Amino acid sequence: MLVGPSVGNLKGPPWVVSDDLWARIEPLLPVRQRRSRNPGRLPLDDRGCLQGILFVLHTGIQWEWLPQELGFGSGMTCWRRLRDWHEAGVWDRLHQVLLTELHRAGKLDWSRAVIDGPPSGASGRPKTGPSPVDRARPGSKHHVITDAHGTPLAITLTGGNRHDVTQLLPLLDAIPRIRGATGRPRHRPRELFADRGYDFDKYRRLLWKRGIKPVIARRGVPHGSGLGTVRWVVESTNAWIHGFRRLRIRWDIRDDIHEAFLKLACCVITYRRVRALC
Repeated sequence: MLVGPSVGNLKGPPWVVSDDLWARIEPLLPVRQRRSRNPGRLPLDDRGCLQGILFVLHTGIQWEWLPQELGFGSGMTCWRRLRDWHEAGVWDRLHQVLLTELHRAGKLDWSRAVIDGPPSGASGRPKTGPSPVDRARPGSKHHVITDAHGTPLAITLTGGNRHDVTQLLPLLDAIPRIRGATGRPRHRPRELFADRGYDFDKYRRLLWKRGIKPVIARRGVPHGSGLGTVRWVVESTNAWIHGFRRLRIRWDIRDDIHEAFLKLACCVITYRRVRALC
């Protein structure tokens, strides 16, 4: 069962942070120290700033155009919170918390994982390069790995000229260790499905060494291998990720800000699955 982008936001705009979601995020946020002398104004509410960040993520608006009447604070304040929270690993820990909830409810399918690396347009940014599939236009790639149902397990960012296969092992390494009610933590699928871009015997051998069966389409073989009946879930996940307007075209100069948006988007998608399935 796949859960579309609207699930979990049925009572208001998608940037409104529900009490249920805030209860998961608030304990993960770093404590900000106020100055003992001349502390100045009270800092803006974290929950409001998070809603401002989500507003930018969903609408694609520029930071300086964030409407003040929404009460989310200035765009620069929200930008700084996103930067600081990403640096503190908040989105990685939130993603692990949400995946753990799915795993303990039996809603993560570790029988297979699916991998893909679609390009994203960009201009003059770090981690960009001439895309070989888009007339050498500069761009980035969002490499994602999902479980058998399309739940994002990990995501990475590279330049558009980086080969997809270079992120195969980094993506597997980026999957967090998920604890269940009993037994050892899980972080490794039994099989990995991929398209022809990952057709290298070297990587097949490396996957076998990790105890993962590679199911990768062969180059030069006519289409109709049947892998599409399995790989379509990662295409749906990519569509959800790029449904966030801020991620369709990369406007952020800094890698860490764009990566923060990517990881936050994965958290939002995973949270919607938790709401729908747990």
